[in-house]
Amino acid sequence: MDVYYETNKRRWNELVKIHAQSAEYDLDGFLAGKTSLHRVELEALGNVAGKSLLHLQCHFGLDTISWSRLGAKATGVDFSETGIELARELAKRVGIDTQFICSNIYELPQILDAQFDIVFTSFGVLCWLADIKEWGRIVAHYLKPGATFLLVESHPTFWAFDNDHPTELRIKYSYWHNPKPYCWEAEGSYTDQELKLENTRCYEWNHTISDILNALIDAGLVITRVEEFPHLPWKPIPFAQKGKDGEWHLDGDLLPLSWLVKATKPQR
Repeated sequence: MDVYYETNKRRWNELVKIHAQSAEYDLDGFLAGKTSLHRVELEALGNVAGKSLLHLQCHFGLDTISWSRLGAKATGVDFSETGIELARELAKRVGIDTQFICSNIYELPQILDAQFDIVFTSFGVLCWLADIKEWGRIVAHYLKPGATFLLVESHPTFWAFDNDHPTELRIKYSYWHNPKPYCWEAEGSYTDQELKLENTRCYEWNHTISDILNALIDAGLVITRVEEFPHLPWKPIPFAQKGKDGEWHLDGDLLPLSWLVKATKPQR
């Protein structure tokens, strides 16, 4: 398992600078005050002022700092040393006291001893995790009694399709979780397919809706809301179309592209 994670980390360390310079992340706009958060996340959590918030898999921290700008006492976690280094630099540049920790999710309990009012994670996070049950236990571990968890993520059903076919949806991959990850060779990134990266290899795991929900339920959380959406913030396939909402859609919105689950930790 260490081989998988170390390979993925090398790739993400290389991607940090590339993503920070991309139009998609709009770092100049962010530094000028623009939020990186999407309407779905903002509406789902509402007012976060004064609340402690743990952001798992935060990349280089734009969402974490955005929550801090809204008044949360936010802490971001990511396994990329390069990502956390940039996140700390950006927090300093905007004058926000956001905390950042460099850690693999599964090793975080060895480093961070705290509980939070909110645990948050979003978009492109679960595919990098091999053990979804342990992930659920870690989420529950960091929630105070009565606290809220929010996941906003790409819809796992959609990842069964061939995302390279130029004109139509074709099933190519299994929807079901396999302990053995898919191994990809990709020179580019979702921000720029023309890139020529040095670290082209990555490993990913799919997790079904039931896997994810049951991981949270088995960890003792209570599911309070599940929603599915016909859009994503990035272009998932060549023939997706950008809507007036600024999100990417399939023609006719026939399938879900993203979803959320909200849960709470019961009071003792």
